[in-house]
Amino acid sequence: MAGQEHHLKRTMGVWTGISIVIGTVIGSGIFFKQGQVLETAGSTTLGLLAWVAGGVITLAAGLTISEIGAHIPQTGGIYIYMDKLYGKFWGFLTGWTQVVVYAPAIVASIAAYFAYLFANFFGLPDSAVIWVGLGTLVLITLMNSLDNRIASMFQVATTSIKLIPIAVLMVFGLFFGKADALGQTVTQLSSTATGNFGMAVLATLFAYDGWATLTNLGGELKNPRRNIPRSIIGGILIVMLAYVGVSYGVYRAMPADQIVKLGNNVTYEVAKSAFGELGGRLLSIGILISMAGTLNGKMLAFPRMVYAMAEDGMLPKFLARLNNAQAPVGALWTTAVLAGALMFTSKADWLSDMAVFVIWLFYTATFFGIFILRIRNKRAGLARDPEVFSVPLFPFVPLVAILGALFILINTLISSFTMVLISFVFVAVGIPVYLYYKNKQ
Repeated sequence: MAGQEHHLKRTMGVWTGISIVIGTVIGSGIFFKQGQVLETAGSTTLGLLAWVAGGVITLAAGLTISEIGAHIPQTGGIYIYMDKLYGKFWGFLTGWTQVVVYAPAIVASIAAYFAYLFANFFGLPDSAVIWVGLGTLVLITLMNSLDNRIASMFQVATTSIKLIPIAVLMVFGLFFGKADALGQTVTQLSSTATGNFGMAVLATLFAYDGWATLTNLGGELKNPRRNIPRSIIGGILIVMLAYVGVSYGVYRAMPADQIVKLGNNVTYEVAKSAFGELGGRLLSIGILISMAGTLNGKMLAFPRMVYAMAEDGMLPKFLARLNNAQAPVGALWTTAVLAGALMFTSKADWLSDMAVFVIWLFYTATFFGIFILRIRNKRAGLARDPEVFSVPLFPFVPLVAILGALFILINTLISSFTMVLISFVFVAVGIPVYLYYKNKQ
């Protein structure tokens, strides 16, 4: 594992790190989930509180992972953390799950959704959607095959642009909206709505997912012991402000029942009512840029974990291949091929839901790992290094992260038991693969 740090370039600063966190979290959810969260919560007050609660849980998770990442500043993210905390077997299963399920399914979903929006915007036929998605995926992968500073600059640029429609929605609702942002009750709940605050928080937690992908880039961040915590915490705080701000702006812009009725089209209608048809189309362009940045962030981060596993001899060696620009092209194009294949199955959305559940299994174990890490350091007689980040309000903050993670897992188990069983099958398939590579070593 140590050798990999001499191959990948440490060229990414804290602002790149923050932009990666923001870019990989903020995709389409902030624009399309307003109606769903409001309907599920049952009122605008509870809807806003759901976004706040989801942000608090995510921030607690980010703070907890930040301390672990500061102590283990290597490429590979939670794969490396699980390896160091629980041993190679659990580390491998963590990485295996990300390689075969989480990374390709998430990338496929984002590429497919970008293609759908692109086709709608330009009036292309439905048959063109799959090819637009594949073409976009190839272009993003090609860009990431170049010097990592190019993909980093693209990430910073798209993140900056995607904040423009967010700011517009916030400002318009705040200063020009006429509805009451607090206290409105949804009177026309659909048959699927539960009026359940817990399920509303669950929906926001899925919208916040993606912040941990930055940890895969530990070997390419300058001064990772300081910049991993700064990037994760700064990025999550900005995302939380954006989510709560947009929700408040939308609630101010129109009545609650109308928001629920409009569903996915609510932000388009807000922009259209504020700035006319042109405003709606400009918002669509902003969303397309947002999705392109999200896809780039995923392709920048996910293959680094694949690369780390191959460097450890736990995956085929070609996955650790670097090109002349020192980009992990073997891992990059393998991730792209798997994602492209999933796009043809038309099940990428379902797989991404399963992938989020699976990754939170390993998030939960990683959160518990902070207690293991501190006990080990104490037994080894290691003094606390003031230069290395420590989670504040310990152990309260890690416990909030653990309870939030358990909340996700239990709710998913209750609502989607079949999906949970299939998730465990995918994880279990990794066991004989691990035994093969262990014996090979």
